Amino acid sequence: MLVGDPVEGSLSPVIFNAAFRSLNMNAVYVATRVPSGILPSFIAGIRQAGIRGFNVTIPHKVAVIDLLDSLDRSAQEVEAVNTVVNRRGRLVGYNTDGQGALMALEEEIGSVRGKKVVLLGAGGAARAIAFSLVKAGCELTIANRTLSKAEALAGIIERKLGKRVRLIPLRRSELRKEISEADILINTTSVGMLPNVEETLVSADLLHPDLVVNDIVYKPLKTKLLREAEKAGAKTISGLGMLINQAALAFKIWTGRPAPVEDMRRAAEEYLREVG
Repeated sequence: MLVGDPVEGSLSPVIFNAAFRSLNMNAVYVATRVPSGILPSFIAGIRQAGIRGFNVTIPHKVAVIDLLDSLDRSAQEVEAVNTVVNRRGRLVGYNTDGQGALMALEEEIGSVRGKKVVLLGAGGAARAIAFSLVKAGCELTIANRTLSKAEALAGIIERKLGKRVRLIPLRRSELRKEISEADILINTTSVGMLPNVEETLVSADLLHPDLVVNDIVYKPLKTKLLREAEKAGAKTISGLGMLINQAALAFKIWTGRPAPVEDMRRAAEEYLREVG
């Protein structure tokens, strides 16, 4: 189950139900819109119903913490939850976003240790991804419109990991210098997502062939940022890899079984082709 508001258009049911079919499991995954006002009662209902597990998305990734019995280290660190498992009435929260994003990167380019990374955004997804990148040995710069939000994220990283990250405003002049020296650029915001497919945070002339550009948006698979990065000769990575990997990690937490990753990926790609 996916719990959030909104949940329309989520690929998660497609991915998880493909996994259940592949392994002949008697299980189903549904997306459920849960407004903030009824989150406590809804979670209580899940606990009582014995539902094995669920994912949490915007806007509940932080609010759900107080409704759980305990947190895995992955969720404790980033202070956000995207996966919950129900263990005989005890709800335990995890966060698979950051590890899923790191896996997607390293599947394409190998180890990211020592790489200079510019991260666009400082929201919930950015938080988990930033932690995983810093722990993997990256040199991180966070660019955000609201610098105070980036400062808050940097403060959490320094307090919990003992590492400093560089902060810049989302302005062309600052981005030019940072991107020119970067190995990897990651967009963690929703800019460029359907229906606003002609939006991007980075001017095309700031992109270069030595750059790896990753956009966590997966609708469309090729955002304007990725299209312009391709034209600049940069390597591009869509948001589908992160989505599949974080889902595969959640699947293992719930079932104890390795996820059929290729079947999940194939189902997602077929769905995206059908819906355009």
